[in-house]
Amino acid sequence: MIGKIRKGSGFKGCVDYVLGKQQAVLLHADGVLAESRQDIIRCFCTQASMNPRLGKPVGHIALSYSVNDAPKLTDEKMIQLAQEYMREMKITDTQYIIVRHQDREHPHVHIVFNRIDNNGKTISDRNDMYRNEQVCKKLKAKHGLYFAKGKELVKRHRLKEPDKSKYEIYTAMRNEIGKSKSWRQLQERLAEKGIGIRFKYKGRTDEVQGISFTKGAYTFKGSEIDRNFSFSKLDKHFGNAGMDTVENSRQQIVSAPILEPEQTPQRNDSPSMGGLFSLFDVSPSAPSDEEIDWSLRKKKKKKKRQLKL
Repeated sequence: MIGKIRKGSGFKGCVDYVLGKQQAVLLHADGVLAESRQDIIRCFCTQASMNPRLGKPVGHIALSYSVNDAPKLTDEKMIQLAQEYMREMKITDTQYIIVRHQDREHPHVHIVFNRIDNNGKTISDRNDMYRNEQVCKKLKAKHGLYFAKGKELVKRHRLKEPDKSKYEIYTAMRNEIGKSKSWRQLQERLAEKGIGIRFKYKGRTDEVQGISFTKGAYTFKGSEIDRNFSFSKLDKHFGNAGMDTVENSRQQIVSAPILEPEQTPQRNDSPSMGGLFSLFDVSPSAPSDEEIDWSLRKKKKKKKRQLKL
């Protein structure tokens, strides 16, 4: 079970999409007249007008299930799961429709709901992506739904960027990690597939803190690709041997020194520091002729104002 949440500004486009698909079936409707699409849209818009300040009153959720669950997912079961999902997500006391699509091999439904509830209040979307993940896990365990076993079951041809590039990096790493005996070999093998490796260093030291992978315009941390591809775990596999020979675009995090409230940066005229003051031999505190002239003008203006008063 996977939930995808989106928000929008127009009910017409969303309702037309979910009901316009071939073999789309309206399983359930609550709080709206369901005689036609126009009736549904009109009801949604009327209630949304109770709070015109909300720019995106349209809530759209797609709930998808594994093909392994298809035999048990009757229309009644899909309605039950959708309603239970909404309660867990605190989407209650509002208008909604549940529509089942048949255009994919895996069972899935679309929920369109009004983010303005029946009392004119806004349904919060705070942390909804995190809550969505937790609720899906909870319902899968409660109803005995199928848990996918790893990334091998991902349907690559349906992936879009940046997920497409991320999965390509995952596949390449999985295939090449066992064939590589060093960081250098891994880098060369991945380069043949258009994938680069970048290490992140601690400050100006040679201590490596992390690793990232690049493909095209996208860059991902190793742990984002897979937990096993974090630098700490890869380092256990290869060790630091041969790190100096790896061609690497170095990344550094340089933090500015923190000054105490009464402390100010001190001038350093040492040539070895290469500072601007030592190069041009200009005192930072000495006012220029323009500053002196401007100061005198201000004093003259102040005197003229006092005389007028």
